[in-house]
Amino acid sequence: MPRYIIERNAGTLSPEQLQTVGRKSNSVLDGMPDVRWIRSYISSAEGKIYCEYDAPSVERIMEHARLCGIPADRVSEVSLEISPAMFR
Repeated sequence: MPRYIIERNAGTLSPEQLQTVGRKSNSVLDGMPDVRWIRSYISSAEGKIYCEYDAPSVERIMEHARLCGIPADRVSEVSLEISPAMFR
């Protein structure tokens, strides 16, 4: 299944807002068994959230974002995943 990195311009979220958004995302994902949230990274300095997802298409990523009410400003498909261990 394709893997995607989603860039979200989210501004600064309080811990309470982050809990609300995370719970909403999980609730929507319960109805989308073909989409999987892997992890997210928050950059408070940039006001962005970078999320890693598995999904069959960009359209499914965008549908998840729409149903959650959270932005998906840029979606990039991962073509190759590498790690430092691969170069030892």
